[in-house]
Amino acid sequence: MAGRGAAAPPLLSAAAAGSLAVCAAQLGLAWALGRRLGGRCAPADRWVLGWLCYDLLVHCTLEGPFVYLSLIGTVAESDNVFASLWKEYGRADARWLYSDPTIVSLEILTVVLDGLLALILIYAIIKDKYYRHFIQITLCVCELYGGWMTFCPDWLIGSPNLNTSNWLYLWVYLVFFNGIWVVLPGLLLWQSWLGLKQMHHEKSNTRKKIR
Repeated sequence: MAGRGAAAPPLLSAAAAGSLAVCAAQLGLAWALGRRLGGRCAPADRWVLGWLCYDLLVHCTLEGPFVYLSLIGTVAESDNVFASLWKEYGRADARWLYSDPTIVSLEILTVVLDGLLALILIYAIIKDKYYRHFIQITLCVCELYGGWMTFCPDWLIGSPNLNTSNWLYLWVYLVFFNGIWVVLPGLLLWQSWLGLKQMHHEKSNTRKKIR
């Protein structure tokens, strides 16, 4: 039994604190990029650009290295800064440590397709292109599908790979960091719905005036 003078375990390990610091740095950089790129855009679109920049950064700088490490071996066997970040997340979901085929397949699609769509959407918003909402809807559906397919297969077999015994792993790693890729795509789908509805009404009103 530990004595009264024994130090209490830290609320966050050094690895967890480092991983969260990287995420915070990416978020800050994305926000700055979104503000700079969206200087002439509507306030709502500046927020969207900030999210898209964060989305693109995550796909390219975190998920891209994960795909590479998983194709040449496994995260568990690797020893570099990217592997250390994914080893920390692997404490919550072990599939990311051992190149689970479903996870790697989804991440290849996410990095290549979602990353490209996010880049195109950033350009479409800045330049006010006619295809903006088509790309936005496509990207959001891809993100939601990826989230569903990440967790549903494991849920169906009783979630043997998910560690929910620790508040950090459950509420931060699993719920928060995956939940934002559900909530924000959902909000963007709603924005596209309203945008398309407004364009339809404007077109209908123009036709009525012509008649």
